[in-house]
Amino acid sequence: MTIIRSTIILIASILLMNSGFSAEYIIYSVSQQLPMGDSSQKIRKNYYVSIGSKQGVNPGDQLDVFRVISKYNPYDESKRINYKVKIGTLKVIHSEDDSAITAADSLKIGENDPVYDVETFMIGDYIAVSVD
Repeated sequence: MTIIRSTIILIASILLMNSGFSAEYIIYSVSQQLPMGDSSQKIRKNYYVSIGSKQGVNPGDQLDVFRVISKYNPYDESKRINYKVKIGTLKVIHSEDDSAITAADSLKIGENDPVYDVETFMIGDYIAVSVD
């Protein structure tokens, strides 16, 4: 069932891109538990995203998270270069019409990944439906 839903979402995305309509979905808020001083406490976080059930996102789905890393290149006519890098995935835990609540699923921070200023998901990161 997940493969069929992912295929439908992929086809719909391609059709929407071809029609000139392309929405950008982002993380717009983050909330977390308050630390209580216990060193073994795992702080849970929720990420609120601007994509929801109207766009085909349901609980259990995975969303890819991308960060735009912008760097200034003074050696090439002072150009600014933007890299859109996948930093991980979020898992949908609740979905409404145009938004969803998600939790961290995986984070790509390793020896073979770029260095990020903030090494976790953050407000402004871009979201795309994972079709793996």
